[in-house]
Amino acid sequence: MDIEHAADTLWAGIRRGQHMPADWYGRLGAADGYAVNLAILRRRIADGDAQVGWKVGLTSDAMRAQWGIPEPCFGVLLRSGHRPGGHRFDFDSLIAPGIENELCVTLGATLRGPGVTAADAAHAIATIEPALEVVEVRGDFSRDLPLAMADNAQQKAFVTGAATRFDPSFELGRATVAVHFGETLRDRASGAEVMGGPLNSVAWLANKLAEFGLALEAGSKVMSGSFTKQYAVARGDTVIARFEPFGEVRASFE
Repeated sequence: MDIEHAADTLWAGIRRGQHMPADWYGRLGAADGYAVNLAILRRRIADGDAQVGWKVGLTSDAMRAQWGIPEPCFGVLLRSGHRPGGHRFDFDSLIAPGIENELCVTLGATLRGPGVTAADAAHAIATIEPALEVVEVRGDFSRDLPLAMADNAQQKAFVTGAATRFDPSFELGRATVAVHFGETLRDRASGAEVMGGPLNSVAWLANKLAEFGLALEAGSKVMSGSFTKQYAVARGDTVIARFEPFGEVRASFE
């Protein structure tokens, strides 16, 4: 696979609002999808955007069962996609949007795999923010995971609340979330749903990035994975995720 050619072709389509073209289904291998996304990242940066971190997807049994995918995946977080808590999204600007509830960690030290452990991750994390990831179902995710990875794993935006200094002795698997759509409780879960705890997710990411010669650099943000399954959103929805002990974050779709 010519990674640069694939990146040029798919990036040109993305800029036209065309995602996961039908004639590319089945053409990328597992590692190709990630490599193409990283090559597209270079094109995004050349166009004036910036990378601020990474996302880990499909971290819970509920998410993997929802999409029929056996393992986690990763994508990139862009400066252009970061929104503060309370942000109001223009629903018409989104493609089949959905929402996920996550803890967003910011690293105070670099993690370089292979061999990174959850304990290493705990001591590298500086702060934690309650967060929502806004995703777009831009194609048949379960039909062709490598192509979905090349399209940045459904990532559209991420919304973060107030940061809390992280105590590495706290087991993130004990954190909980209650997800509300308006006044209606939609779901509850604990951090243990995220690969046994979000620290395992961060460690997995550091080790996976090492396969591509990359590290989790100090200052990077990591969306560590949804506690619950992904939920579709409709015009008029306000989604609130209340994390214990890290606070709440909300976003509206108008």
